[in-house]
Amino acid sequence: MHVVPGLKVLYFGTPVVLISTLNEDGTPNLAPNSSAWWLNQSCMIGLGNSSRTTANLRRERECVLNLPSAEMVDAVDRIALLTGTPTLSEFKTSRGYRHERDKFGAAGLTPQPSETVAAPRVAECPIQVECRVAATHPFAGAGASNLTGFELEVLRVHVDEDLVMPGTQYVDPVGWDPLIMKFCEYFGGGHNVHPSSLAEGWKMPHRLSPPVPAR
Repeated sequence: MHVVPGLKVLYFGTPVVLISTLNEDGTPNLAPNSSAWWLNQSCMIGLGNSSRTTANLRRERECVLNLPSAEMVDAVDRIALLTGTPTLSEFKTSRGYRHERDKFGAAGLTPQPSETVAAPRVAECPIQVECRVAATHPFAGAGASNLTGFELEVLRVHVDEDLVMPGTQYVDPVGWDPLIMKFCEYFGGGHNVHPSSLAEGWKMPHRLSPPVPAR
């Protein structure tokens, strides 16, 4: 039997990406995002209009989408409630966000020069995708007027050689264990792998078994 609960959140499960961009002063910004999907050589990401990443994308028109593995969940969660925007809205303040200028440092991650864009890659991420903004799409509808979809053209993809199937141009789907976010909780290999600061900040209900440590 199906029910209609009027779901408040529709994050059924998507890979986490760490979006690296450049701030107006040339310093790097890093932001976790779980609203991304891929088609051919393009990617669509969704962001709130008040975020520093949104401002950077509108101005610089480029970014890197860094895909962390499930074992990188600690680093991702360390910046889940950090924002590069100095002035926080009441909405973000109520959810426990705080301003942090150096999010690479806060996450314990290393910036690595890119090849086709100015924004740095995340050295520790096994997959790094350099992108250019092709188009922006404002969201419409109730509660969506503060959201924007960014259509990104993929310029170059860097993949850890251990994840490439020998003699092919394909990623090994068995060897690749992406960090997945489902309803604000972290999953890898089908298991919850870490307590989520984001879920706590957003006051999401929990009914989870003890997290399985990411390998």
